[in-house]
Amino acid sequence: MTDAGTSPTPPRLLPDEIHRAVGPGTALLRLETTGSRQNLLDGAWWPRSRDVEREIPPLVTALTAHLGPVTRVGLDASAWDGIPTRLVVDDRVVHLDSFPVGDDTVLITRGDNDHFSLMVVPPDTPPEAARAAMARAVRADNVTQAAGILLAGAPGAAATPRGPA
Repeated sequence: MTDAGTSPTPPRLLPDEIHRAVGPGTALLRLETTGSRQNLLDGAWWPRSRDVEREIPPLVTALTAHLGPVTRVGLDASAWDGIPTRLVVDDRVVHLDSFPVGDDTVLITRGDNDHFSLMVVPPDTPPEAARAAMARAVRADNVTQAAGILLAGAPGAAATPRGPA
């Protein structure tokens, strides 16, 4: 609801200076407690590469600082360079699972049954498109799946014709 005579401001999750600092290797999380888990995504991650042993440990360390101990990470085997069954991160064993979740999603498990879904921005995504996709993914009102967010931000997405040529 807005006051009379004022225009609504678009919701912004993070200050502009944080968006400018987002680069490869960054994870953005929506750390808002909600009564329901109906949103499709809990955050976004922009890895530098598809090397699991290089990329997962810093992600787990960052997530652990905000969420508590991470016990499992679910990845799509077709999108990553070899997925071991486990990694030791900060002296803790983190189990890695291979799921057909799509190359645009990583599933994070905290404890026994608390799951988080992160959109994965492809490593070679241009910075402006990656920042826009990540900002959209962490909006509390987002109802678009990761693939849709990434497709919408792809270069030339608006000019892509629909249907057969």
